[in-house]
Amino acid sequence: MKIIVLDGYVGNPGDLSWEPLERLGDVTVYPRSKPEEIIERALPADVLLTNKVVFDRKLIEALPNLKCIGVIATGFNIVDLEAANERGIVVTNVPAYSTASVAQVAIAHLLNMTTHAEHYTREARAGVWSQSIDYTYCSAPFIELDGKTMGVVGLGNIGSTVARIAAAFGMKVLAFTSKPQEVLPAYITRAQSLDQVFSESDAVSLHCPLTDGTRGMVDARRLALMKPTAMLINTSRGPLIVEEDLAHALRNGVIAAAAVDVLCQEPPAPDNPLLALDNCYFTPHIGWTSAEARQRLMDVVVDNVKSFMEGHPINVVNNPK
Repeated sequence: MKIIVLDGYVGNPGDLSWEPLERLGDVTVYPRSKPEEIIERALPADVLLTNKVVFDRKLIEALPNLKCIGVIATGFNIVDLEAANERGIVVTNVPAYSTASVAQVAIAHLLNMTTHAEHYTREARAGVWSQSIDYTYCSAPFIELDGKTMGVVGLGNIGSTVARIAAAFGMKVLAFTSKPQEVLPAYITRAQSLDQVFSESDAVSLHCPLTDGTRGMVDARRLALMKPTAMLINTSRGPLIVEEDLAHALRNGVIAAAAVDVLCQEPPAPDNPLLALDNCYFTPHIGWTSAEARQRLMDVVVDNVKSFMEGHPINVVNNPK
């Protein structure tokens, strides 16, 4: 069976092995594929693996040999599932491999915004601490998390982990979730509405999928509900936030700070308004990239392909005819 990886570099820049996958068939791994290269490269494949290449109807219909599309990620919105269904193509994904790593990034942003470690490191290197009269000095507010409210939007694997860590800091956790209160841990209070989360929380962390209903849900109206001291964290999907509205809110003191691991366009355009703001903090979509998370990712990708080849596919996200 011919297995082709169209964009393998980001998930495996060379520190992991493709050998387990190579045991399953004839494998070709391309680090990256330009749009004009995709059809020619993909044409021989029975199984195509991809992280970000978009499989729209036109591409799917151009690949007569294709039997399986394996998304090397959790989100599978890059695939036209209806077109895959019509062709009988199985589409798989990799759920829950990066839970601990993404939660760690969200909490790292929370700690940076409340302790300003990055700010003080820059000042120390610039000699500010060396020139201080006293052994300690404060040029940015240190905010204690104990007793503050963490708003969590979405209580899947990652949101639940963030909630648990926040509670360990002594924070009250207010969550927007479809789960009833009686099934939630005692340290989580179920919010009555999304607006309640934004209006009552000292920090809000987003952990929900990108759908028609969630796209742009953090807009000027919802940001205006937040406390002027509040912080926003997004490690989920960039388009959950209207970036122009967030930039305006940060620039005008509507909220205190924001931190993002994801943006609407990645890499961002140089004129993205958030990049110019000192109270907006960034990591470049690294939440899933720890070596441990990527190894889990690779392991499940191999299991997905192996199970498909054996006739009992797992982690299937569509209904092929």
